[in-house]
Parts: sequence; C-alpha cells; structure tokens
Amino acid sequence: MIPNSDRQLSWLERLGQVFSGQPADRQALITILHEAQQRHLIDSDDLVMIEGVLEVGEMQVRDIMIPRAQMVVVGEDAGLEEILPIITESAHSRFPVIGDSRNEVVGTLLAKDLLPYFLEDGRETFSVRDVLRPAVFIPESKRLNILLKDFRASRNHMAIVVDEYGGVDGLVTIEDVLEQIVGEISDEHDVDEDLGLLKHSDEQYTVKALMPIEDFNEYFSAHFSDDDFDTVGGLLMHAFGHLPKRGESISLGRFCFKVLHADSRRLHLFQLTLLDNEQVVSEG
Repeated sequence: MIPNSDRQLSWLERLGQVFSGQPADRQALITILHEAQQRHLIDSDDLVMIEGVLEVGEMQVRDIMIPRAQMVVVGEDAGLEEILPIITESAHSRFPVIGDSRNEVVGTLLAKDLLPYFLEDGRETFSVRDVLRPAVFIPESKRLNILLKDFRASRNHMAIVVDEYGGVDGLVTIEDVLEQIVGEISDEHDVDEDLGLLKHSDEQYTVKALMPIEDFNEYFSAHFSDDDFDTVGGLLMHAFGHLPKRGESISLGRFCFKVLHADSRRLHLFQLTLLDNEQVVSEG
C-alpha cells in the first residue's frame, strides 16, 4: 500500500506535468482535477468552476444567447409610460431598442439613463433617441472567452448577436457568460431559496430545478412520483429524454415547463405555466 504522502506527491507531480505542457491533453487535465476533488484537495464547487472556465474556451455565443423572440426590447418611439412597465416587469438594466421589428436594433437603452426624466418637467421632453447608446454587434460564432475579454475591455455588458447575413439572432450579456463559469448568479429578483419557486401570477411561476418533487406536489396539489427522482430537474430531464437548452419546453399534465437557464452540465431554472383544462393532455 502506497503511503498517503507518496500518493499526494505523485498527484502533485502529475499536475505539475500537465501545467508544464507534458501532457497537453485537455481530458488528462480534467481527469487529474477530478482525482484532486476525490482526494479533497479541491472542493466540488472549485471543480465545477474550473470545468466551466475550460468549457467557456470551447463554447460559442450561439450556445448561450437569448433568442431574438425572447429578447425584452423597447421601441424607439416608446414613451416613459410605456417603458416603465417593461423595466419593472423584466428587472433588466439594459434593453435593445428596435425600429420597425426585432430584426432592426438601433441602439441600447440603460434604465439608469431614464432617472432624470422622471422629474415632472422631464416627462414632456423625453425621447428614447436622446438617451440611445450604440449597440454592440457580434457574430454568433464568437467564442465566449474572447467575448468576456471584450466585455471587460469595453465595459459593455450586452451585445446583439447577428447571423452571417447581418440579421439579429438574439442577445448575450456578461452575466450569461459568467454563469457558464460560476453557475447561476442570484439577485433580488431570483427565486426564493427556501421555497424553490417564485410566484408571478396565479398561472405563472419560476421554479428552480433543485426544488424537491415532494415540495412541488404539496404546493400545487400535484401527484408526480418521487420514487426515481428527487427534484423537479431530474423529473424533467427524464421527460425531455436529453439535457434541454434554454427555450425548450414540455407539458406534463396541467403544467408547462420552459427552460430559462441551463448549461452544458445541468438544468437550473424553469418558467412554469399552469394550463387550463382544455390544454391538459395527461399528468405524469
């Protein structure tokens, strides 16, 4: 039996070889990192983050972008009364400003730029064009590690994604990129950690993938089995039959689940819509 000190030395020597380029195989590095986690030299969160950094170098913008149809936008002729509900409901700080359609992005609006106009004498003189900032356009093939460097250098936090013909495909933010490394970034608008869901209306909810099926059943008077899966994410992964991407949806009984956030390893967040009786097919 090899003493612990010798085993640790062997691992450190192998890790040193990897970083010195001796092997130059990416999978070999991942294997050694997993061994390090199993030996408790790094914890699981560190491992996930390191793997995220490695994957960001392989991923392209098209892998994580918000599709054009799901972009929260502001019209270039919109008034303050029209814009304010968009800001409060979405809780975003940056918005693409469009012309005649979502395929015509004319600039970017920052919510903070509207503050001076909420004074009494500012409402009448407001025009989106007066606070419009230039939009940044990037190809859907741009690699995420390069995009992150560009975001940091320009201090810009949002870019419009275009296809090879110049048409708008969607958008991507610096938060989208960082979440591929560190996991989902929480803020004051996120799902309650204890409950595992956030109610928007009687029909609309946001649900965490890690919400226990037992809690889900109790809250919604549902009857999903938790014999094979403990969480809503596990149940839906089985129902999809694959790891779904953002925007994919599936209906189970009176529940329609739409993926809001997922990475290449796991599911994070769903939009839940309660269906009426005419839309229900069957509940699993």
